Amino acid sequence: MVDLEGDKDADNALRMLQIERKEHRNPTSNEPCPEICQDASASLRMSGELANSIIGRSPAIMALRELVQDVATLPADVTIMGETGTGKELIARCMHDLSGRKGPFVALNCAGLPETLFDSEIFGHEAGSFSGATKKRIGKIEHAHGGTLFLDEIESMPMNMQMKFLRVLQERVVERLGSNQLIPVDFRVIAATKACLLALADEGKFRADLHFRLNVVTIALPPLRARREDIPLLFHNFVNQAAVRLNRAPPAVTYTVLRELFAHHWPGNVRELRNQAERYVLGMRAAPGAEKTSGALSLTKAVEAFERGLIVEALSHYDGNMSRAAEALQLPKTTLFGKVRKYDIP
Repeated sequence: MVDLEGDKDADNALRMLQIERKEHRNPTSNEPCPEICQDASASLRMSGELANSIIGRSPAIMALRELVQDVATLPADVTIMGETGTGKELIARCMHDLSGRKGPFVALNCAGLPETLFDSEIFGHEAGSFSGATKKRIGKIEHAHGGTLFLDEIESMPMNMQMKFLRVLQERVVERLGSNQLIPVDFRVIAATKACLLALADEGKFRADLHFRLNVVTIALPPLRARREDIPLLFHNFVNQAAVRLNRAPPAVTYTVLRELFAHHWPGNVRELRNQAERYVLGMRAAPGAEKTSGALSLTKAVEAFERGLIVEALSHYDGNMSRAAEALQLPKTTLFGKVRKYDIP
């Protein structure tokens, strides 16, 4: 049995995680989030590269990657649901890159745009269509022709704009402000929300017909607290990425640090973990905000999640070879078999 509280086994655990750290390392990237694939259009089409974009070995993430691959090439519109910081735009970009669409990925945050600018921003306008419109402007929908239109926080879209947008979705034509010409458009919509659109529709805060039009395929993203075994791998990747960006040597991640990470509730999800990794590289080694709520993970659950994560990492590294994984984990093979059954590891 692995004694996770012993220094020897803690060191071994960190050594196994270090193997994965090397496999996923991207020392040339300057992007703030290492989950985002730098050369997405090329790499996501290669076998196994989706795992380098949607990082994790938990059952929830493996199922998510499979779902993304299954629906990416479908012409259907998609709704992505998830808490703040769970990676909704990342999933949308992966789906676009796998879709085979030649047009651009066009993102619009519905919460960050004044209502007075919605028409012009989404539909575009002709020169002279209103005061200050000195030249023609192509809207987001028209710009996304042949590609993907990503609407983040769609629950914040004004009600009057929802009606206009619904017509575009149904007819697949757009009309610029100040023009009578209908322009055919071919685009896929991926909408993201942190709220239940159906519940908002019941409250009269979102159009039910727009919800049903968008809700052809729904992808629900798990919060980080529901996939804690992914924390070590994610944290190592974020530490490496921050170290490259800040031109510092990546600090060692100790077992004590990992225990603190497991114990945190992560209300900000992966985004919060990434920020914590950057603070760690900067020498701000304080643990994330201690959660004293009922949602905090008990020590027993934290140890189980940690142990499961180590086993998954070892089996993955050794291509499912139980004997080699057991040797690396310093476990009898029969014990490893028992733990695989206990944690329902595929």
